[in-house]
Amino acid sequence: MPTKVIMPQLGESVVEGTVSRWLKQEGEAVQEYEPLLEVSTDKVDTEVPSPASGVLLRIYVQAGQTVERGTLLAAIGQPDEVPAAESEAVAAQGGAPLPATPERATTNGSTYTGHVTPVVARMAAEHRLDLSQISGTGRDGRVTKKDVEAYLAQRESVGTHGHAPLQPTPETETDLPPWERPGSGDLFKPTVEYGAATQPSPPAPPPEGEGRKAAAVPPATPPARVHPVEVIPPGELVPLSTMRRAIAEHMVRSKLHTSPHVTTVFEVDMSAALAHREANRAAFARQGVNLTLTAYFAAAAVKALQANPYLNAQWTDEGIYLHHAVHLSMAVAMDEGLIVPVIKNAQDLNLLGLARAVNDLSARARQKQLKPDEVQGGTFTITNHGVSGSLLATPIINQPQVGILGVGIVEKRVKVMNDALTIRPCCYVTLTFDHRVADGAVGDAFMQTLKQTLEGWV
Repeated sequence: MPTKVIMPQLGESVVEGTVSRWLKQEGEAVQEYEPLLEVSTDKVDTEVPSPASGVLLRIYVQAGQTVERGTLLAAIGQPDEVPAAESEAVAAQGGAPLPATPERATTNGSTYTGHVTPVVARMAAEHRLDLSQISGTGRDGRVTKKDVEAYLAQRESVGTHGHAPLQPTPETETDLPPWERPGSGDLFKPTVEYGAATQPSPPAPPPEGEGRKAAAVPPATPPARVHPVEVIPPGELVPLSTMRRAIAEHMVRSKLHTSPHVTTVFEVDMSAALAHREANRAAFARQGVNLTLTAYFAAAAVKALQANPYLNAQWTDEGIYLHHAVHLSMAVAMDEGLIVPVIKNAQDLNLLGLARAVNDLSARARQKQLKPDEVQGGTFTITNHGVSGSLLATPIINQPQVGILGVGIVEKRVKVMNDALTIRPCCYVTLTFDHRVADGAVGDAFMQTLKQTLEGWV
């Protein structure tokens, strides 16, 4: 009997998810626990592993569709097994037939009701196509991207009425706005008529009184050489992913509609922290932990938050809510965007524990193995933009938090110490905070604690 692939419960408060893409297609072999598909929520993209080994017999929920937890997504079994039809599968799980969505139907007056992918739907809308006029070669006669491309190529070569492409007529040209009408007159003529044979001037007749002789035929003038010009399309529209749309909405809400941002900048001498790291890297590695500078900034931020609790807080209309625990959010850059997993109860961890948590969360974030609960509940955020070479930045606050720490690149700089020039490894650290909750004195006090902790590390 085929094994059912069910939309999982992705978190305590997450009741639905969007199928981002299938990593396997119908008919392909799959191993148990092998990543089968990606599911997106408004917080994170998660890979769903296969519950069994076998062949992916049937996909019931296509990429781009959003369904509730417990929904049947696919069936896995042996090649000779027959999965349930889509209507039977939906009925078996107590649901109604799948509703028409932009991925299952198109606009423009089309009578086509079969499934289409988001790419086909976008192409149909862009070119104003009636998909019912296109012969589908996909499963059950569905129209695929290749079918649409072939239809467009044929239409371009023979025209929409079975002959050469139509040219605007005087009647149709008047229906166009002036800037879309084909021009005429000298203004619209090219300086050189490329591709047209040059016509030689006729020879002058011989003078009067002289015998007329047959004029020599001038050699034929070869046509002007035409150089092919590569046509570059003006651009393309990249659809917004679930993650990109969520990031955009979150940043606009934070910067423009919620928090009055203010930023303070400190320079930190990292000599002590780097010396400690160099002395302890091998010991940490023996315990399977990569000791990075992010762990030092995390530890220093925890100490500064405990000394300045108004930055480990949240604004409410009733008052300022102070969090007793430090749940440290850590920004991780991915190809698709930025994700911010949370180190829960960071105040209970030493440097080794923080380094292990940093390693684990950043690795699982890039492997899309985080759970939605692991990117929620943060009380303060650190973003290490210096890893990409950034010197200084003013990050946007991660709502509903009131502060975010930005760490720039660590580089050697010439400093004056005891009236002498010396070279020290330094970096710029910024604190962007909500001015409704804290004033400049509070922000600077936080940064002083952070700076003293890092510069005095032993």
